Amino acid sequence: MDIVVVGGGHAGAEAAHAAARMGLSVAICTLDPDRIAEMSCNPSVGGLAKGQLAREVDALGGLMGRATDATGIQFRMLNASKGPAVRSPRAQCDRPLYQKWVQRALEATPGIHVAGVEIDGLWFEGDRVAGVVTAAGAEIAARAVILTTGTFLKGLMHTGETRTVGGRFGERSAERLSDALRRRGFEVGRLKTGTPPRLLGATIDFRGLREQRGDEPPPCFSFITGALDRPQRSCFETRTSEATAALYRANLHRAPMYSGQITSAGPRYCPSLEDKFVRFPDKPDHLIFLEPESNQNDVWYPSGISTSMPAEVQDAMLKTIPGLRDAKVLRHGYAVEYDYVPAFQCRHTLETKAVRGLFMAGQINGTSGYEEAAALGIVAGVNAALKARGEAPFILRRDESYIGVLVDDLVTREIREPYRMFTSRAEYRLTLRQDNADRRLTPRARRLGLVDAARAARLAGKEQSVQKALDALGRTVVDGRPAATLLRAPEATLDEVAARAPDLRPLGALPADAREQIEIEVKYAGFVRRQQAEIEEFRRRENTLLPETLDYRAVPHLSLEAREKLGRVRPRSVGQALRVPGVNAADVAVLLVHVARRSAGQPAPVGAAP
Repeated sequence: MDIVVVGGGHAGAEAAHAAARMGLSVAICTLDPDRIAEMSCNPSVGGLAKGQLAREVDALGGLMGRATDATGIQFRMLNASKGPAVRSPRAQCDRPLYQKWVQRALEATPGIHVAGVEIDGLWFEGDRVAGVVTAAGAEIAARAVILTTGTFLKGLMHTGETRTVGGRFGERSAERLSDALRRRGFEVGRLKTGTPPRLLGATIDFRGLREQRGDEPPPCFSFITGALDRPQRSCFETRTSEATAALYRANLHRAPMYSGQITSAGPRYCPSLEDKFVRFPDKPDHLIFLEPESNQNDVWYPSGISTSMPAEVQDAMLKTIPGLRDAKVLRHGYAVEYDYVPAFQCRHTLETKAVRGLFMAGQINGTSGYEEAAALGIVAGVNAALKARGEAPFILRRDESYIGVLVDDLVTREIREPYRMFTSRAEYRLTLRQDNADRRLTPRARRLGLVDAARAARLAGKEQSVQKALDALGRTVVDGRPAATLLRAPEATLDEVAARAPDLRPLGALPADAREQIEIEVKYAGFVRRQQAEIEEFRRRENTLLPETLDYRAVPHLSLEAREKLGRVRPRSVGQALRVPGVNAADVAVLLVHVARRSAGQPAPVGAAP
């Protein structure tokens, strides 16, 4: 076997699919093959910044975008009234159908083999991984191994005082693999996440609740879907009440997070309901989105009330919320603690620094969310394939993609809580939009063998249409001014401008995605030029590489904190060194002098620190 993927969640599915598309044989080793690609929590894809990640995964040939378009039951474009840099698609998916779609796609991909086995350990040869060891003691040889273990490493679920070993409801935990990583010298930490109760829709009173409909026409996730034409389901909004807050505060001593039962860090930006009432004591209520899980059942997901309170407290809590007073609980909410491996121990390829050929992707890196997991899975899968073939690595920089921002943040900072992507994390978000992910990334995916000729030809046609239109807008004069100047007005549309000149009228017949690119490029041209200048300076720093073997303890005049932080992260470039927390510009200046002297063979200055 060329590659073994341990785990079958969103990271594992994308990693296996990417490596197999590149022509390698891949084994997915997972505890339960029937639950590959399960949406463990919210049955949705996308959202603010997460939509950008999902579209980049699709642009690289991944499964997530096509699976969402095939199984979505509601589609929306968030921030549609704002600038293009912060617009993000979001879809509510049919949870069981999404899972089955991905499973069928993996089955149809040549080179992928699925095994329902538990992996207990890793098999090493010197400083490289040689395979995995199953719970039964069997060895599976591999040229590369990708760990995508999600919440299953020593998973422990909490509902009030009740604790159950397992990585997800109804599934067991992988109890020994993280111990094997510790023995090999990896730092292993502990994180926590959670999920809300699931409700029977027939017992929810939707009267008086605010209805949230999908957009028409529905915005697609995959660049090759074209258009969607299907009925959409509505979601609904409700809110907690003062009675909810009083109930939770009275029972806070029974919440595992506050009783001392859970000591690990949870997601700051997706707090549990009990955490909301503690952190925001003056807020009168909290928003809840009621979302259908499927067209095949009547299960509803109440987003916004993730909780690990005892079951009877959860039951009482629902009775304090409009619309949910008679709601029947199908499954109570719970929190889950699990082991993870802080990603500063990985390179930008997601290969570990300590063991060659060993990659990690998804929640094991310290992330939360399906989209983050899928993005990391693609990066790990591609690089494991390239490693197995002895080829140069695939690295996305933070000026090239949200995926690049995600990876760089993880390997540069010491993540101590579940990481979530936001548009504010991307300095160059105006050029890293969800609408142009294909133009940014699909050419690279084609060179890697991740996308086929048909998708590449589709993109080439779009690029040609956009360029011809931009040329026409630049040379066509309307009322004494270039048409492009008219289109720059905030209220102007391409249709209106095209209607004013015969030579431009064919632009009105262009596909919607090409028309969107034309308008954005014209309207935001000045802003994009300024951002491109910033990107050039960023690339200059990124191209100034630091020696992998540099001993930061021996760098004269470097601060003690910088020595410690740089020694742990071991940045690959000056740019990355500047992003390491605790390292400032003066430290990097000292570092550059030292590296220059070392390259020239000059001795360290007198008075150098030991």
